[in-house]
Amino acid sequence: SGLKTKLESKTGVPSDRMKLMPKSKGLWKGVLKDDYDFSSIDFTSVLSKSKNGAIDILLMGSAVQLDGPKVKTIFLEDLPQEEAAKLVVEPSGLTNLGNTCYLNSVTQCLRRIPLLRTGLSSYSQSNQLLSSLRDLFFNLDRTTRAFPPAQFVMSTKGTFPQFAQTGPNGAPMQQDAEEFFSSFLTVASNELSDLNAAFGKTMTGDELKGANNVIDAVFGIKIEETLTCDELSVDVAAVDMDVDMLGNGTGTAAAAIEPAKKSYDLQRKLVCNIQGGQGVGSQVNISHIDEGLKLGLEGKITKHSDILGRDSVWTKSLKIARLPPILVVQFGRFYWKLTPDSQDHTGVKCKVMKPVTFQSTLDLFDFCTDDIKKVLQVFRDKAREEEEDRVAKRLKASIAALSSSSEKPDVMDVSEIAEKEVSGSVALKSEEISQEGEDDEETALQRALAMSMSPDENVVENPVGEKLCPVGPGLPDEFQGLYELYGVVTHKGRSADGGHYMGWVKAEGTESDDDWFVFDDDEVSPCKTEDVLKLKGGGDWHMSYLNFYRAKKGSIYDSENKNIKK
Repeated sequence: SGLKTKLESKTGVPSDRMKLMPKSKGLWKGVLKDDYDFSSIDFTSVLSKSKNGAIDILLMGSAVQLDGPKVKTIFLEDLPQEEAAKLVVEPSGLTNLGNTCYLNSVTQCLRRIPLLRTGLSSYSQSNQLLSSLRDLFFNLDRTTRAFPPAQFVMSTKGTFPQFAQTGPNGAPMQQDAEEFFSSFLTVASNELSDLNAAFGKTMTGDELKGANNVIDAVFGIKIEETLTCDELSVDVAAVDMDVDMLGNGTGTAAAAIEPAKKSYDLQRKLVCNIQGGQGVGSQVNISHIDEGLKLGLEGKITKHSDILGRDSVWTKSLKIARLPPILVVQFGRFYWKLTPDSQDHTGVKCKVMKPVTFQSTLDLFDFCTDDIKKVLQVFRDKAREEEEDRVAKRLKASIAALSSSSEKPDVMDVSEIAEKEVSGSVALKSEEISQEGEDDEETALQRALAMSMSPDENVVENPVGEKLCPVGPGLPDEFQGLYELYGVVTHKGRSADGGHYMGWVKAEGTESDDDWFVFDDDEVSPCKTEDVLKLKGGGDWHMSYLNFYRAKKGSIYDSENKNIKK
């Protein structure tokens, strides 16, 4: 019929496959037959009874050719590896090529350093170690599968023969991750010299502060060493000098001052001394990274004194005179133990299992020289003033809301609000606000605001227009000395010459700042910050050996930084 022919043109269902059934009342009954007489239908009556003003007919049947979706669905598995790698958040791992977990774990942490990668990308010389690492990073970014670092492993063993050692059975021996890291930086520092390409701008001498290559600009820590003689470091002008003390019989009290000897050195990592083995202070209990860093930056040495004319004990104090964009902290978990009773008397390498906690943010302010502290303090004071303004506004708003309530607030209510608003930012005591109940509401409010903005003894005045010297290259604007943990190399096992290394790297491109990935060679798994902070040691599980931090743009008053141990 003509109806079926018209429906076929609109739906693609052949007329011989169609079954038409009425949905509106007053039409035919059942399935429409080809010889049905439409003149028997009163269409005016049908339309009047219809609720939507139209005649509804049900068509059943399948079209000869179905139209596909307007937008073709592409599955991740069908994409080329290079395209799939751009969409997948989970990074690719590295295949273990025979006890190469030490290399794989460090490489995953180095992979997250943009300055190093930029420096490698612009490198055009013939050093196989650097070019193979550059190519390895390139390949890792373009695949979702584990990649075998064959060329980089071969270059490493060719550059450093100690990493090519094999055991009695011919298998490659386990190596030390820190030795590999330090050895690589030594070679790279002699090759990567294009600082402007690495930083993407022309670097001035004030910004570099003595760094003359990419490695020292990224990892280098300028250390100021001060040596003072314990016996002759105090002014004893009012005390008679013991002639025998000087050993020359002609000493005077004024000559009893041995000038402090100051020198500078360059380090590419800090050592957290957790007191393994023998030595001065080996009985000190270290339980936190700050304590270990402090112990690693001070000590006692025996040195010749020109005034005494003999050896004496000197106090060594190390301070940071230039801060790096990337800070690496080594936990002193391995030490050499002498074995005089053994047959070969060569000693044995031991591992310290004790737990040493660390946090996700590290504050280096207390470890810096006075010149560096002065610059950092300016920005810390600025952040403090901004925090005080924020607290003051919230405090006023809370008091105003309490005052507008039906009940008149008492002084203790004001005290409680003040303590709540300034908690974690300023010290405010309720008993000082209340003044034994003698102050009224307004007085209590003024006292709370005044105390919240009380001057800090460490405040450094910065005259308007005074130019502050940079404290290091590539650091964030208004840097306050804070470093964010982004990578950890861990070691599992009680043997220093065995065990297993793994890398833990903070995730990028995820919604949460709490996401991490753990790299067990070719196996990559998600984890959280709390899992990383549990890598403090104290058992047979993985424990931190190398911590990688990056300079953090943020304030010491940010909520995530308020628990930094001082």
